[in-house]
Amino acid sequence: MSAFIHPTAIVSPNAKIGEDCYIGAFSTVGDAVVLGDKVHLESHVVIDGKTFIGDETRIFPFVSIGLAPQDLKYGGEPTATEIGKRNQIREFVTVHRGTNGGGGLTRIGDDNLLMAQAHVAHDCQLGNEIIMANAATLAGHVEIADRANIGAYSGVHQFSRIGLEAFVGGYSVIVKDALPFAVSQGNHAKCYGLNRLGLKRRGYPKETVEKLHRAYHLLLSAKLNTTQAIEKIKEEIKNCNEVDLLVEFIETSKRGVVK
Repeated sequence: MSAFIHPTAIVSPNAKIGEDCYIGAFSTVGDAVVLGDKVHLESHVVIDGKTFIGDETRIFPFVSIGLAPQDLKYGGEPTATEIGKRNQIREFVTVHRGTNGGGGLTRIGDDNLLMAQAHVAHDCQLGNEIIMANAATLAGHVEIADRANIGAYSGVHQFSRIGLEAFVGGYSVIVKDALPFAVSQGNHAKCYGLNRLGLKRRGYPKETVEKLHRAYHLLLSAKLNTTQAIEKIKEEIKNCNEVDLLVEFIETSKRGVVK
């Protein structure tokens, strides 16, 4: 095996370790852990439970992944944690495994950055290219779509959703669903409209940005209730997948959306 395992690390003989992995000093890898190729664990990392870590993910000191959730209903049932490829998981991050009541799986996709002290609770579902800044905290069952950005010290209530390309400002409290493509900030958070600068940086076409801007005007500024705004958006704005996604996000919300 081509992996490097520091002499002080404790790695179960039942764990599956990929090619070219690095397991640093005083790290612990449990019985049911699977590490993909080129996974890099710095010192003092703890990975336990039925946990899969994808290729080229780098995990920094004092991270804890796959341990039992902070859910008083959890009784030790065999649930899992799955983390994709090329993630950067910084110091003191905690990611807990799922619960039977939430589907049994906490999942994080590819190419995400979880900054120091971030917390991902049981049964959360995270997409790809997400940034969670320092000490951003997700309660259980939270869903975060691709390329969302969660600001430092923000908290997201259980069962809430964060939409595609959403930007949540620092120190915010999200208790409903944060709209895609928009800036939400505050305690409790309010929506401050389309994140035009973010979409420009992402390379969205000007026509798409203008259609989304019109949709957000109808939703937030046109003195319409949400139902009326949705009807107006459907009537006025055609042939835009991003606007269709926004409408679907609102129509499928169970908690209501941040406005």
